[in-house]
Amino acid sequence: MRTLRILVADDHGVVREGTRLLIERVPGWEVCGVAKTGREAVEQAKRLQPDIVVLDMSMPELNGLDAARQIKRALPKTELLIFTAHEREELIRDVFEAGVKSYILKADASSHLIEAIRLLSQHKPYFTNKVSEVLFSRIVDVAERDENSKFAHPLSAREREILQLLAEGKSNKDVAAALGISVRTAEAHRASILRKLGIDSIADLVRYAVRSGIIEA
Repeated sequence: MRTLRILVADDHGVVREGTRLLIERVPGWEVCGVAKTGREAVEQAKRLQPDIVVLDMSMPELNGLDAARQIKRALPKTELLIFTAHEREELIRDVFEAGVKSYILKADASSHLIEAIRLLSQHKPYFTNKVSEVLFSRIVDVAERDENSKFAHPLSAREREILQLLAEGKSNKDVAAALGISVRTAEAHRASILRKLGIDSIADLVRYAVRSGIIEA
């Protein structure tokens, strides 16, 4: 069976070592490298091309969020896990917008880190109940504010179909394949949807889809 290769980045030596020991207890998993700064994490990731990168949020030179963005651009198939003490709503939202699929609080490490890595190895997202509550609290707040302000849906049936696929995490290529259209056409529809809705991010698109009942929270 292929070894799962994991890069660990944290500016605290005790945390790096503790995380390494926790990970390497699992047969078939290895820590292929460690980094002390966000910039070093990006460099190590490009050089080692690990399957998964575990990133601390608060690191010198480059924070975990910006490091995650750079790693995802360079290595789109590498999965990312933010491992931190912070649980601010805006931070969590930005992390997921950057392509991170798992956000684990350090206080939850012993009970959640291994399961999160296991799911990431299958390219599946993982977040704890605490993080789930933060993620969906904003959606619920927006839905409650807009409950009495219904309006006609500005999108065509095809655009609603594409909106749902995008809100479910599908790429333009996935949308094109699912609907039998070209990638360029899918991209044009996506741009039209964002323009009509007056939004500029996938996170806002997902919130709109939930608020409109196109997908469930």
